[in-house]
Order: sequence, then structure tokens, then C-alpha cells
Amino acid sequence: MQVKISFGTQGRSATGVERVMPRSRAQARPEVEVAASPLESTLAELDDLVGLQPVKEVVREVVAYARVQQKRAREQLVTSPLVLHMIFKGNPGTGKTTVARIIGRLFHQVQILSKGHLVEVERADLVGEYIGHTAQKTREQVKKALGGVLFVDEAYSLARGGEKDFGREAIDVLVRAMENYREQLVLILAGYKDEMEWFIRTNPGLRSRFPIQIDFDDYSLFELMAIGEKMLAERDYALSPEAGEELERILRRSIFITGAAQNGNARLVRNLIEEAMRRQAVRLMQNPRPTRHELMLLERSDFQSAIKITEENELRACPIRPTATPF
Repeated sequence: MQVKISFGTQGRSATGVERVMPRSRAQARPEVEVAASPLESTLAELDDLVGLQPVKEVVREVVAYARVQQKRAREQLVTSPLVLHMIFKGNPGTGKTTVARIIGRLFHQVQILSKGHLVEVERADLVGEYIGHTAQKTREQVKKALGGVLFVDEAYSLARGGEKDFGREAIDVLVRAMENYREQLVLILAGYKDEMEWFIRTNPGLRSRFPIQIDFDDYSLFELMAIGEKMLAERDYALSPEAGEELERILRRSIFITGAAQNGNARLVRNLIEEAMRRQAVRLMQNPRPTRHELMLLERSDFQSAIKITEENELRACPIRPTATPF
């Protein structure tokens, strides 16, 4: 904690006797500026995420439990071993990777992890093409993640190829790493809810190794709009009233036709906004001297090409989600 204190002005009289100069009413008390600790800042970042209230509560519980166990250890009380490996279940764009990155920093700030960085991998980063290659590739990723979080996206795909598939070998290496690097690594397996539950059922023993399982729900229309407004504010952009109506119409259509599970959630919002920003740039090139307001404002016309993004999602709505079986 950093504390900055300003004191009143002091001086000496002609006789050399120290005297305190009168201070104004505003200076009557020391000014104290307290900087937030890194932990408080990271928790505030977590709280600032749109929605995800159940997720935030679980993360805070995990951090609080870990800190209390550390305090009990200092008092020589009986402590429970910290098993912090997790399973994240949810559709794409629901904040799983973002939360995993925040968790890594939180665990570093409470001295659970030495670095707190995030290494994000998928099947292709772990599974090799010949016998022995998978173990080597997986161990390399584990080594990169030591001191931090290893985040395996679409982890269920490791068990999709049957008994002879090399993905099974990757699972075995990860399980051994959990034991060998118990105090140096947090493993998070992530993917669709149904597929991850199938993955756990078909791999006996995984459930007990991952005591923390968190469901990431799809965002509502209101939350998607809030995410969009937050993205725009962070980039010094804003929506005209008509543009706001158009964005809401596009999102509502996407949710209605493709369903919340298929629309990409926050990723769709980001894609729509970035496309609109590019369209705005083309439009403003016709204006030799755009004002500050014009440079910031997105108009309805800037979202016209964004319809193409949602139409592509609608065409892929049926086949894009993998099935929950290895066939």
C-alpha cells in the first residue's frame, strides 16, 4: 500500500525559535492518497466484467479460501491441501479465457503461483503425429506454464479419437503433471458444457482431480449491449441513437435465429463493432476535416455490412457445434 502525506509548512522566527506557519482550512489535515493494492485492482477488474455474477462469486470464494489456508498454516493450524485445478463449462465468447487470465494474476498476488501467467493451448498444441511425440509436446506446454495457469480449450477433443488416439496420451501426461507440479501449476480444462460433462464421465478419476467446476452462462441481449458499449468507451467511440437501435436489432435477430449458444456471445459483439469501425473509417475518408465528434460516432450505416457476419453465423448454426460423442 502506498501512502502519500503532505504536511503543513514550517519555519523559524527571527529569534531562531521554531514556529508553525498558519495553514489554510483546506490544509488542516494531511492529504492521504491510498493506491489500491494489485490484488484489489485485479478483483476490481473481475467485478467490472459484464454479467458472470455466479462466476465472480466462485472466484472470490476460491481466493478467500486459499488466503485463509495460508493464514492457518502461519498459525500452525491444520490446513487442507490446495487443489485449485478447474473445469470451465460454457459456449464460446462467454469469458472463460478472460476469467482464467484474471485467476492466474490473483493466484500470483496471493502467492499461490510464482508467475501467474496464462498459457492457452488446444488439441493441436498437445497431440503429436507419432508415438512419443504427444508426450513431448504436452510436456513442453506444461513446462511453459509452470508458475502459472495452463488453459486447455476444447479439452474434450483429447478423448474424441477412441482408445488408440494420441489424445489419451496427452490426458495422461497432464494428469501426471498435476501431481508432479502440485504447487507450481493450475490446470483449467474448458469447453462446451455438454461435451465437458461427457469428457468427465468417460475419464474416471478426473472429477475428483478438478474440484472446482464453473458454468459460464450465455449473455442476455442486455448484457451483450452493455459489453458493446464498454468496448466502444474503451476505444473512444460511441453509438448514435440509430446505430444503437441497429446493433440491438442485429443482436436480437442473431439470438432468435441461431440461439444464444451459437451466436458467439461477446465475440460476435466485438466482430460487429470492429467491422463498423472499419466502415466508419471508409465513410470518413470522404470528409477531409472530420470533427472530433464525427471521429468518435458510429452511425447506423456503419453496421449495414455487419449483417453479413450474422448471416454467416446463421448458415453455420446447425453444424458448428460438435457433438458430445467420440463418433
